[in-house]
Amino acid sequence: QVQLVESGGGLVQAGGSLRLSCAASARTFTNYAMGWFRQAPGKEREFVAAITWSGSDTSYLDSAKGRFTISRDNTKNTVYLQMNSLKPEDTALYYCAARWFSSPHYAYWGQGTQVTVSS
Repeated sequence: QVQLVESGGGLVQAGGSLRLSCAASARTFTNYAMGWFRQAPGKEREFVAAITWSGSDTSYLDSAKGRFTISRDNTKNTVYLQMNSLKPEDTALYYCAARWFSSPHYAYWGQGTQVTVSS
């Protein structure tokens, strides 16, 4: 079992930055690849970014490339999402998720942290 707790959301003006954190309770954090997803009101949840267990590989939603950076600190069981140049369309509930390193499915999810970008 893995418990995930997100933090760092808030209200920011367009062009601003936020850093989201996700603390994991996994006994062996390095067994898990991690991802960030988001869901805006009235829309389906979408993938934002992912990172492998070692941190050596990352992937991003096209609209996040160049603005968002996912990283992890395996000594702290924590994954981060640094978000710069935020836009109103980035407004959403952001979720952290974990998947076993060899599985394609994210089995564990946090409760989300709200990001609101004002224009």
